[in-house]
Amino acid sequence: MDCLNKAWAEHAVELRSWLRNRLDHKQDVDDLMQDLFIKALRQGDKFCSVSNSRAWLFQVARNALIDRMRVSRDMVNLPDDLPDVSEPVDTVVNLTACLPRVLSELDEIDRMAILLCDLQGLPHADYARHVNISLSAAKSRLLRARQRLKAHMTQACQIQFDKQGCVGDFVPRPGLTATT
Repeated sequence: MDCLNKAWAEHAVELRSWLRNRLDHKQDVDDLMQDLFIKALRQGDKFCSVSNSRAWLFQVARNALIDRMRVSRDMVNLPDDLPDVSEPVDTVVNLTACLPRVLSELDEIDRMAILLCDLQGLPHADYARHVNISLSAAKSRLLRARQRLKAHMTQACQIQFDKQGCVGDFVPRPGLTATT
């Protein structure tokens, strides 16, 4: 891992300075620098094949900084007098009763993409390997499957949307139960 040590020696001071200009606390800079080094270390021999180690380090640092800023957003306290939104949530929860039957009516490719990725949580890259297609093809396939599922559910369950585009009401399919 001489290539990592060399790249780190060449760019660590610049990276630290760049992060220091974007973060308020020295501890945060130190944490991100450590995370960045570990990410580079985990690349193993692949890091040595990177054509521009400086660009790689800054890109990973930038992404880590963005992730950290997303997590550290200030929280806003909500007022106690917010309207009750449990009814629309209940409608959406009840709509899941339509899912098994509608899902069974999709073609096999769409059904498997949704079952594996959305319902079983299989990462897109693993799904792509499982069905022997590229990652971008897997993502496209899943997007199209979701669109067809939505269209089929909208029609089959007679979903009505409110002005904000949220599910307002639906009509269950005849003979459809939550255990179907």
